[in-house]
Amino acid sequence: MKDLSDYRKSYEKSELLESNIPEDPINLFNRWFHETEDFGGVDEVNAMTVSTIGLDGFPKARVVLLKKFNEEGFIFYTNYNSEKGKAIDANPNVCLSFFWPSIERQVIVKGIAEKTSEIISDNYFDSRPDGSKLGAIASDQSRVISSRAVLEEKLKDLEQFYEGKEIPRPKFWGGYLIRPQEVEFWQGRPNRLHDRIRYQLQDDYSWKIERLSS
Repeated sequence: MKDLSDYRKSYEKSELLESNIPEDPINLFNRWFHETEDFGGVDEVNAMTVSTIGLDGFPKARVVLLKKFNEEGFIFYTNYNSEKGKAIDANPNVCLSFFWPSIERQVIVKGIAEKTSEIISDNYFDSRPDGSKLGAIASDQSRVISSRAVLEEKLKDLEQFYEGKEIPRPKFWGGYLIRPQEVEFWQGRPNRLHDRIRYQLQDDYSWKIERLSS
């Protein structure tokens, strides 16, 4: 067994203070997102971990790409018949997390998932390269297959079928909007006394802001 107890790092790049934060978490997320982009060192700033409660009762986390965020919440796209899609249908309470080590920050979002409108899903699907469109159609995501050759052969057949044709979005594929109920911002600080600020949505749709101990 490898001992990792000596892996240590001092976090000293920034701070998170109540005197310098907005009243709602989306504005702060927007600021952090673009500061991380500008700082550099992260290949995909929009990579996030989506955690769901599976049909087997176990939590499961996987990395997907955030494709849009606004005052309503956070949007990503997937196969609705996938393991995560079925989990969300059964229990729409999900958790998103972003980790940006180059700037020593993470964001954790607890929210409620709902499918985006067909128009939103259609518009995003239409913006994708043809290869990505066909890949979405070819893959019965999360299902057991005998080999990779199954996927490659299916993709080849689809390429031939749709050659010179418009590729429509399949009904089993589309977006999820995660409406945040709680958003926690974590900023690494020296001596493990990290800054943690939590926003919680109230009944009047205002946000309660609290500092948490590290």
